Amino acid sequence: MENSPAISTPLLEVKGLKKQFRVSRRKGWRVEQTVVKAVDGVDITVMPGETVGLVGESGCGKTTAGRAILQLVEPTAGEIRLNGVDLRSLKGEALRQIRRDIGIVFQDPFAALNPRMLIRDIITEPLMAHGMIKPSEKAERAAKLLETVGLRREFANRYPHEFSGGQRQRIGIARAIATDPRLIILDEPISALDISIRAQILNLLEDLQEEKGLSYLFIAHDLSVVRHICDRVAVMYLGSIVEQGPSETVFSSPAHPYTMALLSAVPVVDPALRKERKLLEGDLPSPVDMPTGCRFRTRCPIAAERCAEEAPALLQIGVNHFAACHFAVSDPK
Repeated sequence: MENSPAISTPLLEVKGLKKQFRVSRRKGWRVEQTVVKAVDGVDITVMPGETVGLVGESGCGKTTAGRAILQLVEPTAGEIRLNGVDLRSLKGEALRQIRRDIGIVFQDPFAALNPRMLIRDIITEPLMAHGMIKPSEKAERAAKLLETVGLRREFANRYPHEFSGGQRQRIGIARAIATDPRLIILDEPISALDISIRAQILNLLEDLQEEKGLSYLFIAHDLSVVRHICDRVAVMYLGSIVEQGPSETVFSSPAHPYTMALLSAVPVVDPALRKERKLLEGDLPSPVDMPTGCRFRTRCPIAAERCAEEAPALLQIGVNHFAACHFAVSDPK
């Protein structure tokens, strides 16, 4: 995506999102209860027609954040507003009704589809759950949705095991757009696919966005894909956002050491353009025992004494560019 929409009202607005899990761990002969801060104070906005990338290492909490936004897991704290409506204040039927405005595409296309259901039943299940169609309309609606994602109408009468991974993901996308949602959460939608298929799925997502005016929250760890498809990007580390801003700004002028390390790990085809990799030392800290102060300091090459004592706030360093680092510098003009 090249240009962000010039609309000031967010479609999705998330403030201070937290998700904690209680776990038991053994210390000697004792079993203690402790808390894992999977998501710890995340702020995200998605504008109408915009694609926002949420990136980070495996285990950083980005998938949990996406599921908490959709209310698939109950958030511990925070505000989640879709088109101005507070999702956390909704229960029962009211929450079920507003969920038609949010779709989700899962990472694993093989596990996401019920192997005992026909494709037409899988695709139209959201429509039936919301009472949007009659049983007699299922076949035709499923056929149209399959054609929308580039599959043949007759595939509606087959089972998931008869399809390849790329075809299954197209079916998952068809199910996600069935209720005509305004926002789709894409949880690493291409990471489980062959490289030859990934471009086809990305092109499909871009075509659907242009055709239907969709907004995407694109969860991924492949930064080259994020740079191609996202208008803005938020970098997540151990449950919190450490940097966010326009994609081109973050990729061309990263301000946080963690972002710099992630970008240096992206493969570069042209040897003349390759740079020295910024390798991170040490292991990823346990989310049960977070480091004091800056949670990245145990792996940071520029960490100082202040980093152990004071957690950096996410401060603006440029136009719509924010970073949570005591030593972040302003964007070059």
